[in-house]
Amino acid sequence: MTTVTVWNEYRHERESDTVAEIYPDGIHVVIADALSEAGFETQTATLDEPAHGLTEAVLAETDVLTWWGHAAHDEVRDEIVERVQQRVLEGMGLIVLHSGHYSKLFKRLMGTTCSLKWREASESERLWVLEPSHPIAAGLDEYIELEDAEMYGERFDVPAPETLVFTSWFEGGEVFRSGCCYRRGNGRVFYFRPGHETYPIYHNEAIQQVLVNAVGWATPGDGPTPTFGNYEPRESIALSDDRTVH
Repeated sequence: MTTVTVWNEYRHERESDTVAEIYPDGIHVVIADALSEAGFETQTATLDEPAHGLTEAVLAETDVLTWWGHAAHDEVRDEIVERVQQRVLEGMGLIVLHSGHYSKLFKRLMGTTCSLKWREASESERLWVLEPSHPIAAGLDEYIELEDAEMYGERFDVPAPETLVFTSWFEGGEVFRSGCCYRRGNGRVFYFRPGHETYPIYHNEAIQQVLVNAVGWATPGDGPTPTFGNYEPRESIALSDDRTVH
């Protein structure tokens, strides 16, 4: 069974009555419950836990990690970022949510600023499915309509995604690449934009379906473990110093 660790800063929910009303137990609990109902083994981790809840033991048993951050990116310790990045390179899946685009982890994996335009004006968003045959889009309609959303607008300073599953149109006129698939090392990375804390977006059934699908897509496969470094030939060859290796 796929094991998912749902990571969240868990600050807004404790500091804002508005956010607490929408997510009384935290964004991470709503996401974890939706994934658990879909059949995944779930656990949660938050910023203020020891090692941010991401100990070596936790990460070793994690197949897919979801990441929601916003106001405290700088508080995430560099050694934990390094630890998570290494697990992604080894094959752990990573789903980066909403403002997690500006996390240390995502910026390190992308190698860019990951900057964008933004506006919080409770405007509608239409999230268009560009690749209906992609596993992350399974079971969805042509688009997802969100009544209230925070606008993210282009240019989004990330590498061109290997697959762009979703693009958003906002009431104010902007567009945004909202569902970006990447591979880093052996790991699959999916960035998914919707999810501002003052709107009940993670309660939306279609959004939950995307998260379920994304976990399935990002779950590691059973391929061979790659080897690196100096490597002895499998067949007899003549080397440049006239030695023959058998």
